[in-house]
Amino acid sequence: MRANNRYRPIEILLVEDNPGDVRLIMEAFKEGKIRHHLSVVSDGVEALNFLHQEGPYASVTRPDLILLDLNLPKKNGRDVLGEIKVEEDLKRIPVVVLTSSSAEKDILKTYDLHTNCYIIKPVYLEQYVTIIKFIKDFWLGIVNRPKNGDTHV
Repeated sequence: MRANNRYRPIEILLVEDNPGDVRLIMEAFKEGKIRHHLSVVSDGVEALNFLHQEGPYASVTRPDLILLDLNLPKKNGRDVLGEIKVEEDLKRIPVVVLTSSSAEKDILKTYDLHTNCYIIKPVYLEQYVTIIKFIKDFWLGIVNRPKNGDTHV
């Protein structure tokens, strides 16, 4: 993590409707000893409300990273990703698609919508821990990004 954010927990938005996957991801963050604050929403509409800080999310902190499932109720992950990546205030937040689909058409479509990376959900906790550590080390450690909230040049 960058020096100026060293003591601030990583703000992560998890957009996932499967409670089992939510539990595995939460456990992976705990196992990985990653200092974080994880917010979870379970559908695409709720995700956009969170990101726009609307309704019950009026006082939330903008996430440093979004973990996005594709198969969501109300508004699917592709539509959410498409909206995020065209909005000036949101498009610089890294979005990691974390989904069960290994279909080439899904991979191509999400990259066309400017996802930052595409990861197929693992089956076991140990694999989740490895993936979460990679995401933390790469996206929140190695990569230089604007500070939280600094979305305009």
